[in-house]
Amino acid sequence: MPILETLRQLLKPGRRPETEPAAAYDIWAHAYDSQPDNLMLALDHSLCGELLSPIPLAGKTIVDVGCGTGRHWAAIFSQSPGRLIGYDVSRGMLDRLRSKYPDAETCLLSGTALSGLGHSSCDLVLSTLTVAHIPDLPAALAEWNRVLKRGGDMVITDYHPTALARGGQRTFREGERLIAIRNHIYPLSHVLSITRRLGLTEIAACERTIDESMRPWYERQNSLPVFHRFLGVPIIFGLHLKKADASQ
Repeated sequence: MPILETLRQLLKPGRRPETEPAAAYDIWAHAYDSQPDNLMLALDHSLCGELLSPIPLAGKTIVDVGCGTGRHWAAIFSQSPGRLIGYDVSRGMLDRLRSKYPDAETCLLSGTALSGLGHSSCDLVLSTLTVAHIPDLPAALAEWNRVLKRGGDMVITDYHPTALARGGQRTFREGERLIAIRNHIYPLSHVLSITRRLGLTEIAACERTIDESMRPWYERQNSLPVFHRFLGVPIIFGLHLKKADASQ
């Protein structure tokens, strides 16, 4: 998207000021796991499960970047990984994760460095609903690639950049306040140009678009105007990437 058009979208009337992710998720942490009607979390659960299903996890070392409260950890643990490490910018979200998994291996993330992980030390890098929160995506993806083994997998999901470019925002309520979280718009073509330069191959790419089947979610939130505004717009995307093994 041209820079001027991106600015027009960002400055359109009604767009809420955005809070930096660490501060926002610290506020949201106590209620994050109590959202039965959060469409984005439901879509991410489905999409992430689809992308992970062909990847064997037993005995593998997995790093979850932007792990939050560990939404996907029960499914991962059910497959007996060798090691699961979570990184997040929010201390509050990590506290919630450890309340569910007291022995969880976690690290508070500052910048893009995955401290404590050596080169080629992980079989899977997982990052869900996180990419658009990262200010320096090329540096982050390079770091994820650094810790990924040859032949390893990378699975990414996030809020679709098309929806963000149309004025979509990640928001949550805290009492009477509606808080929006800082996002950066990275077109998928830009994301893929970075991953290709890093030597990652696309195994699968998918997205979910707002359609009539999702109307009830918006009705329950009294948000039908938002539904009509985004009807037909892709709302979430997912990528499964693979790093070439030593023989390739």
